[in-house]
Amino acid sequence: MVLLCGPPAHSGELSYAWIFNEYPSYQDNRRFVSQETGNLYIAKVEKSDVGNYTCVVTNTVTNHKVLGPPTPLILRNDGVMGEYEPKIEVHFPETVPTAKGTTVKLECFALGNPVPTIIWKRADGKPIARKARRHKSNGILEIPNFQQEDAGLYECVAENSRGKNVARGQLTFYAQPNWIQKINDIHVAIEENVFWECKANGRPKPTYRWLKNGEPLLTRDRILIEQGTLNITIVNLSDAGMYQCVAENKHGVIFSNAELSVIAVGPDFSRTLLKRVTLVKVGGEVVIECKPKASPKPVYTWKKGRDILRENERYYLEIFLIID
Repeated sequence: MVLLCGPPAHSGELSYAWIFNEYPSYQDNRRFVSQETGNLYIAKVEKSDVGNYTCVVTNTVTNHKVLGPPTPLILRNDGVMGEYEPKIEVHFPETVPTAKGTTVKLECFALGNPVPTIIWKRADGKPIARKARRHKSNGILEIPNFQQEDAGLYECVAENSRGKNVARGQLTFYAQPNWIQKINDIHVAIEENVFWECKANGRPKPTYRWLKNGEPLLTRDRILIEQGTLNITIVNLSDAGMYQCVAENKHGVIFSNAELSVIAVGPDFSRTLLKRVTLVKVGGEVVIECKPKASPKPVYTWKKGRDILRENERYYLEIFLIID
């Protein structure tokens, strides 16, 4: 026996209950209220079930309740049925996409005489996770904190002495992108190279794209983009700006932001002055360091007086001068 609820137009999530002759109708192995449709299912109608039934619809956000019209249940003497095998009237969809970390509830209920028992199984033979809970005389299987290992083909088996019936459905796992590695602000000298890498997990596997100052960034000239990596060679001042790595799949999109600052500074000796006098023994070796602050890397020239020094067997020139 199925009593239809027919909820009114609404927004937000609803919960359902039934009133039997002005008292709450309790649920057991004979009675089941679907929280998907609101319908009341009675596996095997008995004389004690005769009376008026009213569907109660509650908005879970506002807690506002609406009562449907009373539905009379009359037991006809010529309508008494004998024993028959289970007929599953409430079953979950063939495919149930489930997000990582959420709670999934599967409904299953069967009519039959004798009253069928409900058993839940995994089709692959693995045990159902211990965290799973069964409610309403096994009519609901609830799996909290859904993870990849919970995905698979599930079976609801309804059985009595006259036979059994099976409903199956595939629980599939999906996850919005989640950052494993973000990009960070970076300061580089002009003409140096920049390498950024971002990584995200998710299911399906996320794809990546890059933005600069909110505009799409594509591979060209000095810029190479390969999925979650961005490589800029010989950086110039025009490369400075805000960059974003975008990871997305069909379930969500996430952004990681970082600023690229390009430093260009002329040679500055204020913090690394050369010694005015360096003492050295005749025939000894001397090292004179030259370390100005500069970006990009400067070209060094050494002079003795007004004469430019050239490398030879006595002079070695770079950022320091060696004389032996």
